[in-house]
Amino acid sequence: MKSDRLLPFLTIFLVLWTWDAGNSAWAASQENKEKSPMEDQQGELGKATFAGGCFWCVEADFEKVEGVKEVVSGYTGGDKADPNYEEVSAGNTGHLEAVQVIYDPQKVSYETLLDIFWRHVDPTDPGGQFVDRGSQYRTAIFYHNEEQKRVAEKSKAELELSGPFSKPIVTEILPLTEFYRAEDYHQDYYENHALRYKLYRWKSGRDQFLKEAWGGQEKPDSPQGFDAATYSQPSDDALRKRLTDIQYEVTRKNGTEPPFDNPYWDNQQEGIYVDVVSGEPLFSSTDKYKSGTGWPSFTRPLEPENVVTREDRSLFATRTEVRSKHGDSHLGHVFEDGPPPTGLRYCMNSAALRFIPKEELKAEGYGEYVDLFDEESSRR
Repeated sequence: MKSDRLLPFLTIFLVLWTWDAGNSAWAASQENKEKSPMEDQQGELGKATFAGGCFWCVEADFEKVEGVKEVVSGYTGGDKADPNYEEVSAGNTGHLEAVQVIYDPQKVSYETLLDIFWRHVDPTDPGGQFVDRGSQYRTAIFYHNEEQKRVAEKSKAELELSGPFSKPIVTEILPLTEFYRAEDYHQDYYENHALRYKLYRWKSGRDQFLKEAWGGQEKPDSPQGFDAATYSQPSDDALRKRLTDIQYEVTRKNGTEPPFDNPYWDNQQEGIYVDVVSGEPLFSSTDKYKSGTGWPSFTRPLEPENVVTREDRSLFATRTEVRSKHGDSHLGHVFEDGPPPTGLRYCMNSAALRFIPKEELKAEGYGEYVDLFDEESSRR
């Protein structure tokens, strides 16, 4: 009699349990549909894709970067689905040897990854990289979204302006289509086949080229910043080798770059601008505004003691020239038609400046200016 009374309750329990289990399974399946496998595994990590010749070397270079979680060697940019190494290396697929970098944006920025990429390749070579010849070994940046495209194009423009290369930068910036993971034999090759890798890298001439190209411009391991007490101005010969044509023309010959055709006129990132010659801090994004002139414009200097003015009577008019104190670089001119609070317009040449994003201030020795942007954020 008791079992007969329990039967309806057991039936209801089984129906409710089955419905709940099915509903949970459906919800889980919907969640999986909304997330890609990479998102499930990597969470909030970022992804960047670069081609820089032999992927053994490019993978090894990025693996050393703090904040990089994983680097995968592979192929991309071509038409053939699921290609193999023999096909790609023979140049028959249209693919490039490339790497995909998985990184933590809280520890390393995409801008920093771009800078590391530039400093480990020859971006002026359209026919390959070092000993590896052919279009499959050329350099390229594959962007994953429009923001990466914008940042990559800006980074390329800055390299053309301030980098050590006299030849044009030919590295392509392309949309990422499909990335194919290379065979397991090629993953972590620099670790699993260390002797062969070291021998290949030395014979390739990669490191010899990079040392010669960057020389004194190699980024230091420890913060350097700017020290007026120890600064000495480079010789004219050294500056001719280090600066691009437009940088030399502007800073040493009092030239003027074209409006709207320079890297910083529309730069909206937070950070500071330093003298491209000396590195002395000059201006901040907190004082930058859109003047409509096509040149970066500021209401005041970041460090007034690093800026000097003098009368300029060229071009049949009297203007006030602005120069850096220690680098003695021609920067631009200052006018009395700016907005509050100063009413001034410091109209500068991008070619005379180097921009340092706020995320990289500490790493470059300008950590004292980080609080400037924290204060700016708190006022908004």
